[in-house]
Amino acid sequence: MADLTIHPLESWGFPIKGKLVIAGPCSAESEEQVMETALALAGGPVHLLRAGIWKPRTRPDSFEGVGAKGLKWLKKAGKAAGLPVVVEAACPEHVRQCLDHGIDAIWIGARTTVNPFAVQAIADSLAGVDIPVLVKNPVNPDVGLWIGALERLSRAGLLKLAAIHRGFSSFQKNEYRNRPHWEMVIELRRKIPHLPVVCDPSHICGNRTLLSEVSQTAMDLLMDGLMIECHIDPDRALSDAGQQLRPERLWALLNALEMKKESAADPEFHLQIDKMRRKIDDIDFRLMRLLGERMEISRMIGREKKKKKISILQPSRWRHIVKNRTAAGEKMNLSRAFTFDLFQKIHRESIRNQRLGKK
Repeated sequence: MADLTIHPLESWGFPIKGKLVIAGPCSAESEEQVMETALALAGGPVHLLRAGIWKPRTRPDSFEGVGAKGLKWLKKAGKAAGLPVVVEAACPEHVRQCLDHGIDAIWIGARTTVNPFAVQAIADSLAGVDIPVLVKNPVNPDVGLWIGALERLSRAGLLKLAAIHRGFSSFQKNEYRNRPHWEMVIELRRKIPHLPVVCDPSHICGNRTLLSEVSQTAMDLLMDGLMIECHIDPDRALSDAGQQLRPERLWALLNALEMKKESAADPEFHLQIDKMRRKIDDIDFRLMRLLGERMEISRMIGREKKKKKISILQPSRWRHIVKNRTAAGEKMNLSRAFTFDLFQKIHRESIRNQRLGKK
């Protein structure tokens, strides 16, 4: 586990009750747009007002933000709405301008987290500053990079840290803009149990239709809050129009969420759960014993292949396993994706054991 000293959200100096909610436009486009959005969010369950000032766009001809003048708009709007404000910073110059304008918190974007040099430069520029910093996951599914960014900030003396889960890029077409890969968040929290983690369903979904579903999943996984893009007139937004909500739709989404807790006070519930978990434990150990037997056979196959100078990898055999096991898995209510991932790992370990058998 990563050994980081992290202050809980409640000690950040913001009036946070329950789950942390960060909302605001993808981009600050005009002073009027930022102010109208902020005032529409005032008085509700939002704790931090967000807006993109500098936008790291994929293509150079895209809207890349209004720059530092937007900091004045955001700070003024936050004051009018009674909300602290948070901004993305991608370099030390961004940090300097945020601090000069009294920005209350900073987040580091996915395209920055992926670069240790950039994160270190930001950490150095924040050394000795008492400000909350939220770190989005890197664009690729790499928990180590995510943790590394948090460690760099921690070593610079920053104690008010949190992670933002915004999904991961994929070359495969799917229903999400960025695949959630919820297992990455679970692994992050296993390694840093006391780290607050906020979900950014806007960037996971890329569209408004999936926001409620993804937000509920985040709550089901006991995440500590949400960052949702909200615009006074989303259809006219200069960036990511399809994934932004009107303020009234944000209220509806938040009100519809079902909050979950980690445990219950009901003794009968715990007895039932413990009984089922013991069954799961027994199944897990049987699975491990069977996998151990499977790998012993793989080592035996490796020795026989060595005698005949046969390659370890047998593509036709692997194609048969994938087709056969995924079909069988579907009949047992196992998704094809899960079965494929499972047997891909088993196949990889089998190849490793065959190599051992050939030695």
